[in-house]
Amino acid sequence: MNTEDIDTLIDDESSASYLEMIETVISSLDHNNTAMVRRGENSSRLWKFQYGTIEVFVQITGEEDDDTLAVWSSILKLPAKDEPKLMRKLLEMNWSETYETAFAIYNNEVVVLTHRLVADLSPGEISRAITLVATIADDNDQALQQEFGNQ
Repeated sequence: MNTEDIDTLIDDESSASYLEMIETVISSLDHNNTAMVRRGENSSRLWKFQYGTIEVFVQITGEEDDDTLAVWSSILKLPAKDEPKLMRKLLEMNWSETYETAFAIYNNEVVVLTHRLVADLSPGEISRAITLVATIADDNDQALQQEFGNQ
């Protein structure tokens, strides 16, 4: 997402919904038009799109202040080779390389994730959350799979 796109989002913030802002960010990152969305109850949504070698998931539970935005991407299936070494590496990377994201384990997979309440969520924060998860996952998945993957 370039500066002009972010400026447009900020200018339109008062009239754009969180859903529209998320879709704008996803469309700027999804160069192969792979995005899919599943609509849930009320205004909840789950998007999935391809970014480089990984799939990114973006979920919003609604548009009230206590609803949440979550972004994640799976990068390695578990069990892995030398899991103690892998866990140490991920913790060290969490400290120095992940900004507002983190490596975690979900559904027996190593994921990169970020989540927060939607209260006071800005277009820039939405863009940063999705871009960070996508970039960090894509930058690290192949190296981690090569070093620690069992398949």
